[in-house]
Amino acid sequence: MPESLADQIIQKIDEVATLYHRLILVVAPSQGGKTRALREVSQRTGFPYLNLNLELSRQLLDMTERQRLMRVSRLLGDMVNAQATQAVLLDNTEFLFDPALQQNPLLLLQNISRNKVVVAAWNGVLEKDHLIYASPDHPEYHRYPARDLVIVTPA
Repeated sequence: MPESLADQIIQKIDEVATLYHRLILVVAPSQGGKTRALREVSQRTGFPYLNLNLELSRQLLDMTERQRLMRVSRLLGDMVNAQATQAVLLDNTEFLFDPALQQNPLLLLQNISRNKVVVAAWNGVLEKDHLIYASPDHPEYHRYPARDLVIVTPA
């Protein structure tokens, strides 16, 4: 019987603890079980589960577009570093892909994972040796080389 997605994530948390980027991407399309797995990991380990879309949009709500561009990275880092645990579980990360923010979502996640394990939901697919978010005709489309990334996917 294959390992559950939650079991895969828990196993990887210890494995990435010594890496330069302590980032684990949970990659699956919409309705692929990412939220259920992250919540289970949170229940089993006590690591905080954060709805990134909700938390980050709340903090950026009263800012101008220019302020959002300049502060999103720092706010995200502060949000993660405020958690006094070995790892943080980030779900609903779609906000980072908003073209209005003009950010590189993978780079943002890597940067905040320098001092703490970050497990982030990635609403997309792993295709050959590339990590893909959205379809090529979508304004939020991103395609990244998957080498050197720690990725878990549903079995």
